[in-house]
Amino acid sequence: MRGEDIQQDELFSYGSLEERVPADHPLRPIRAMVDEALKSLDGRFEEIYGEDGRKSIPPERLLRALLLQILYTVRSERMLMEQLEYNLLFRWFVGLSANDPVWHPTVFTKNRDRLLEGAVAEEFFSIVVNQARQKRLLSDDHFTVDGTLIEAWAGQKSFQGKKDAQSLKLPPPEDPGSNPTVNFRKEKRSNQTHQSLTDPLARLFKKTQGAEAKLCYMGHVVTENRNGLVVDTRLTLATGTAERDAAIAMMEQKPVERRVTLSGDKAYDTQAFVEKLRGLKVTPHVAQNTTNRRSAIDGRTTRHEGYAVSQRKRKRVEEVFGWMKTIGLQRKTRFRGPDRVGWMFTFAAAAYNLVRMRNLLAQPA
Repeated sequence: MRGEDIQQDELFSYGSLEERVPADHPLRPIRAMVDEALKSLDGRFEEIYGEDGRKSIPPERLLRALLLQILYTVRSERMLMEQLEYNLLFRWFVGLSANDPVWHPTVFTKNRDRLLEGAVAEEFFSIVVNQARQKRLLSDDHFTVDGTLIEAWAGQKSFQGKKDAQSLKLPPPEDPGSNPTVNFRKEKRSNQTHQSLTDPLARLFKKTQGAEAKLCYMGHVVTENRNGLVVDTRLTLATGTAERDAAIAMMEQKPVERRVTLSGDKAYDTQAFVEKLRGLKVTPHVAQNTTNRRSAIDGRTTRHEGYAVSQRKRKRVEEVFGWMKTIGLQRKTRFRGPDRVGWMFTFAAAAYNLVRMRNLLAQPA
C-alpha cells in the first residue's frame, strides 16, 4: 500500500541527541578521546579565561567545533555555524542540545582568537600523542621527517618592494572599483627586496624546479614508523634550509635514551645534517642523493636491513600531508603570521592522529 506524502510539521520531537547518533558512528570514539584530552586542559583554560565579565563560549565546545571544521572540511566559520544550526550530529559532538542557540560567526571567531593566542594546540596535540603511547600505538625507535609548503593568505599582488610600496607597474585601472591588472614581466622579485603587505612574514618560495613560486610557509612533521602517527610538528618560514633546521630542532627536543633512526627524502642528504644527527645519537636513514655529487650516507648505514625498511616506511609521511591538505584545510591557510598558521597546523595534525587512532583501534587484534 502506498504511503501518503503528508508534509505537516510536528510540534514535538522525542528522544535525545545521544539516542539519534548510531552506536557505531565513527565520531563516537573520536569524541571519547577528545573529551579525555579536554579534561587535561582544564588548568590551561583557567589561565586563559578570567573570572570577571560575561560568560564566553566554553573552550571545550569551541575546540570540538574547530575539530569538526577540520574533519568535515568546512571552509568557513559561517558555514560551520550554519551546519550547527540544523545538523544534529554536529550538535551532539560539540555538546549543544537540540534547542541551544548557535553562536554568531563573529562571536565564534573572536572567542577562537583567544585560544589562538595561547599554547592550547600544542598541549592538545601532546595529550593526543600521549594517548596513542598509552595504547601502544607508537614506535620509540624509528621516525620519519618531512616538510611541506602551506600557501599563505596573501596574493601575489601584495608582494611589493620594501622601500617603495608603489614599485608594481600598475596601469590606470579600467574601472576604479575593479581589481587592477598587474604586469610582473621583466621585474625581478625576491624576498630580499620585496615583502607582502598582507602577510609580511610569508616568503616567496618553491620546492621543485619548474614549479610556481608562491607566498607560503613551511610545515614540518615527525612521524613514527609503526603506524604513521605524528609525534612532533613545527611551522617555519619557507627557506632552502628550513626542512633540515626544523628536523634538527625537533630531534633535539626528544629525550634520547638510546639510539634511534630518522628517515627522510633526498633533501636531507647533506654532510652537515648527517653529522648533526649522529651527534644527537640519531642514525640518519635519509635517501641517498647522488645527483652530481657524493652522498653523505655511505655503506655503514645502507648495508643494514633497517635502512631499507626505513625507506619503505618514510613514504607514509606523505599520507599525513595528503590528509591535512585535502581534508584538514592546510593547503591554503586562512590565517596570517607564523604563530596562528602554526597553531592551526598543529591542531590539524592532532585531528589526523585522532582519525588514525580511531582506525587503528577499530581493527581486530
